[in-house]
Amino acid sequence: MSAKDNDTNSTWLDPDDAPELTDEWFEAAHHYHGDTLVKRGRGRPPIPVSERKVPVKIRYDQDVVEAFRQTGKGWQTRMNQALRQYLKEHDVQELN
Repeated sequence: MSAKDNDTNSTWLDPDDAPELTDEWFEAAHHYHGDTLVKRGRGRPPIPVSERKVPVKIRYDQDVVEAFRQTGKGWQTRMNQALRQYLKEHDVQELN
């Protein structure tokens, strides 16, 4: 039977090392009254409308989707980048 090590090697935290709490910090914080959230703090800044993604339902050939999926996590972003690169190199009007 192995003996339990009683030394926890706890790290001493000095309260003087804590960052100063500024007005900006309090403005960004969530406000609670007890366990009830009263006001949600600021989160991420909103994405500009011109940069927002648009959900679409589209069909691709199975081999094309599989090729991108095999690249791992982020494959949809890479597919978007490939389409964007194609648009930079080709005139969309010529596709008609």
